[in-house]
Amino acid sequence: MTTEIKQNVLIATLDDGKANAVGHTLIDQVNAALDESSKSAAAILLVGRPGVFSAGFDLKEFQKGPDATTALVNKGATMLLRLFQHPQPVVMACTGHAVAAGALMLLAADTRLGAEGQFSIGLNETAIGMPLPEFGMQLAAARLSRRHLTSAVVQSRMFDPQAAVDAGYLDQVEPADALVDTALQTAAQLAELPAEAYATNKLGSRAAFIAAIEKSLA
Repeated sequence: MTTEIKQNVLIATLDDGKANAVGHTLIDQVNAALDESSKSAAAILLVGRPGVFSAGFDLKEFQKGPDATTALVNKGATMLLRLFQHPQPVVMACTGHAVAAGALMLLAADTRLGAEGQFSIGLNETAIGMPLPEFGMQLAAARLSRRHLTSAVVQSRMFDPQAAVDAGYLDQVEPADALVDTALQTAAQLAELPAEAYATNKLGSRAAFIAAIEKSLA
């Protein structure tokens, strides 16, 4: 991950050279970026690598057994909850595919811009024979359109970027070469909003979902 601050926005670019799998390293990097943003900026922008935002949890870690799987999922859930209740504006530039935990990261953000292209965005847990954890259910319920909730969560429908806007994974789609600049301008505008009111209204509107996630992780 690389970070820089522009226009009072911390830009954190996630790029492991592969699929940006949500493993211990990526989780630690996101947490570090949130810490840095809290101290040095007024908003945070998370950017993926070209063609891939994140392909989900690191399956190599899952192959180590149930204890390793549980540890990673719980750590990922805590990171997602932190994103969801971070008091500053959280903007994401979805540079490509966003699957499973990658899609959950989008649901945990405030404003999501996606790149045009033949990309897949969605929750594939049913398709691979896995239950969606409670934190995933709550994020989906909070952010996805009710019209698409069954197809997205139960039937593992994958959405292209334009359809992902209608479903609720994204807020707008931009040409790939303009995505990061547009996302930065969006984050900079949000950074100008009164910080205390932003945090209060954000947490208030998400209180029930946050409480349910916290209860499931207790």
